[in-house]
Amino acid sequence: MNIPVPVKQEKAMELHHEYKEKMAAQLKEWNAQISLLEAKLDGVAADMKILRMEEIRGLRARQHAAAAKMNELGKASGEAWEQIRVTADKLWDELKQGLSDVQSKFK
Repeated sequence: MNIPVPVKQEKAMELHHEYKEKMAAQLKEWNAQISLLEAKLDGVAADMKILRMEEIRGLRARQHAAAAKMNELGKASGEAWEQIRVTADKLWDELKQGLSDVQSKFK
């Protein structure tokens, strides 16, 4: 049984939308968590503060790269969308792991 092309395209667009919504919400949450880490810098000794600031800058860079990839996803479709999604997933994993690593250092 073949599914008509317009139905396939509609389903794909729905999945793309759901993916982008989920990732946008996650980016917003991670932004808040990184901001919280920045606020915690006030209570850190000067030498550690420099180190933690560098780590947070790295997180912000990853966050910006993930946001840029989200913008690419918004403009892509079909096979290009899938290729960009794979890269976005990799960036997501790196940001998630980096945030977890930095958070553990503040505990």
